[in-house]
Amino acid sequence: MAVAAVLVAPRPAAADTPWLVVSDDGYVSISIPAASIEAAVGPVSEVMVEGNFGPSFAWAEYGLTRRGDVWWGALGPLKPGLYSYQVTGDVTKGLKDPTNSARVASKPLWSTFLVGSARLLADVPQGQGGTVGTLTYRTGQKERSALVWTPPGYTAKGPKTYPVLFLQSGGSATDWLDLGRTRQILDNLSVQGTMEPMVVVIGDGPDDDKDLQHLRKAAADHYRVHRDPAHQAIAGAAEGGTRALRAALTTPGRFAYAGSFSGLLDGVDRMNPKGVKLLRLYTGNVTDPAYNATVRLTRALKRAGVRYEFDGVNPGAGGNWNAWQENLIDFVPRLFRDVPDHGPSAGHGPLKGEFAPPPAGTTPTPFVKDGFVTFETTTDLTDAGHVTVWANDAPGGSWLRVPMSRDGDRWRVTVGPLDPWFYYYQWIVDGVSVKDTSNPTKVTSEPTWSSFFIPGERSRLLSDVPAGQGGKVESLTYRSTVANEDRTALVWTPPGYDAGRAEPYPVLYLQHGSGQSYTDWVEMGRAKQILDHESLDGDLVPMVVVMGNGNVSDFNRELLDNIVPAARARYNVSGDPSRQALAGLSMGGVQTLGLLKAYPGRFAYVAAFSAWFGSGDGVDAAAINKGTKMLRLYVGDQTDFVQPFFMASLPTLDGLGIHYEFDGVTPGPHGWDVWQKNLIDLAPRLFKR
Repeated sequence: MAVAAVLVAPRPAAADTPWLVVSDDGYVSISIPAASIEAAVGPVSEVMVEGNFGPSFAWAEYGLTRRGDVWWGALGPLKPGLYSYQVTGDVTKGLKDPTNSARVASKPLWSTFLVGSARLLADVPQGQGGTVGTLTYRTGQKERSALVWTPPGYTAKGPKTYPVLFLQSGGSATDWLDLGRTRQILDNLSVQGTMEPMVVVIGDGPDDDKDLQHLRKAAADHYRVHRDPAHQAIAGAAEGGTRALRAALTTPGRFAYAGSFSGLLDGVDRMNPKGVKLLRLYTGNVTDPAYNATVRLTRALKRAGVRYEFDGVNPGAGGNWNAWQENLIDFVPRLFRDVPDHGPSAGHGPLKGEFAPPPAGTTPTPFVKDGFVTFETTTDLTDAGHVTVWANDAPGGSWLRVPMSRDGDRWRVTVGPLDPWFYYYQWIVDGVSVKDTSNPTKVTSEPTWSSFFIPGERSRLLSDVPAGQGGKVESLTYRSTVANEDRTALVWTPPGYDAGRAEPYPVLYLQHGSGQSYTDWVEMGRAKQILDHESLDGDLVPMVVVMGNGNVSDFNRELLDNIVPAARARYNVSGDPSRQALAGLSMGGVQTLGLLKAYPGRFAYVAAFSAWFGSGDGVDAAAINKGTKMLRLYVGDQTDFVQPFFMASLPTLDGLGIHYEFDGVTPGPHGWDVWQKNLIDLAPRLFKR
């Protein structure tokens, strides 16, 4: 047996431009030269960054967009914490980011980065922390090794003997350093004085009790640690947590303190926790594989009369390193000392019984409970090799692909918790988009998409109002002289609409974006629900909303010569410019601003969502200001690829002296999460000036 210092290889010189950059507010910008990808793995048609970006820090795939010679993407804002990731081409061709020197020994393709002021996960000032070394020992005929953290001030010779924590892993011991940030956590707790000085021995998962005994002896032989069980503790994550539980519950008198971080043990035949002063259990939310096991274990402990503490259900993490970091931070300060608090961590909740999604084949899908969503495929995809759920469940509403697992002749996954809102998704099956045929919802412009809704106060304006209380949506057929065909618009009329009232209703013409059509504001934008609620809340001037088809070569002519006359012919709407509004998203926003420039004063209220003004050449700013009561602009955050163009257009507007309103970015990407919020903000502002 020998003790050796851990040698860290010098960091390689980083490339001039990092592939991944993290902003102070948690946004991740990704820019990877296509040539670098091709040089590493050959030609690819698709590039993803895989990482723990998903709900509850679940592993997910984020697809990048090819822009010229660069694969690009932006994601966020991410919660503070440690993130791991790798770059993957065409699903199977993985590579490590060579511009990031952080490494994960057990996962050679992974890199890591920190977001924000991740509590206790950052390095302490040089010279203030402890030391990590390697302990080599024999168990039977095998030579094994463990990592050992010694506290600041520890010396090999001296009068003081330290208590010891044996920290078990479910895989490699190095994961506790690379992914668990154990060194940083222990260093920070030591510097803050919130833990007892102790030695921490990180094993790589002894196979049985005899192996653990060999490790305990080796630690006592080579470090100044107590051999007395009263000064020894054991804890572990996942399978390591299971081993820690077995050691505490079946080998009496070995350890005085035991912690299980997502341990999978749900009970033992004969429990004998003699000498255990503290047994503390930890679990993530229902996405943690240990959740149900923890429910069963707590019941078994109660039946056996075994005292234990429960940290509560971590609502924001599953069974992963982000949760286990928090567990270690909570557990270590409780060791070898008396503490006043024995309850759960702040914000953690009680166990609510075992989590059991419906039986296979239950429809419609997905199954939603308490914000957790269980997706399930049909048996048609039994022979697939790789299936993911691609949904707007990333921070801000960006799109992530969460891998599904084979479950019999189907594929399943549970994700969450998702905030109350409106979500849409599709399967990606071996690289091909596939509709969830068990979900009856549809999106006309995107046949493979389905949707679901999570109720709550946050999403109230997107929910259906009680039957009979809202407005009506009708189809309006009109002749397009631009496209030379009959076309359809959808028209929302407010509750109590009176076709014969003396005063015509004000009217909003609301346009869709590229790749969309007249159905999207209803099927994806939840325009009916938003307008219904705001009408019933008394926030809207009663109005008619016309959602036309903007997929034409000459939008100005289509709107003014075809859509507007058809709406006036069928509905009691005003032709007075002061009672007309025009708004649109993305392409529809560009069309809206283009019409404003060409026909200033035709619409007194104008708004653009995720669009830009463009050139100011030939623009009559005075006419725009005179004829426009409100020009209101919206854009998403840095995950909205339009934002740079939008921001660049503001100086043009300022230079022309055009009056406009912009209240800052709407959190979210170039997608419906943002545009729904924009409509919610815009509609109550119309026709009140």
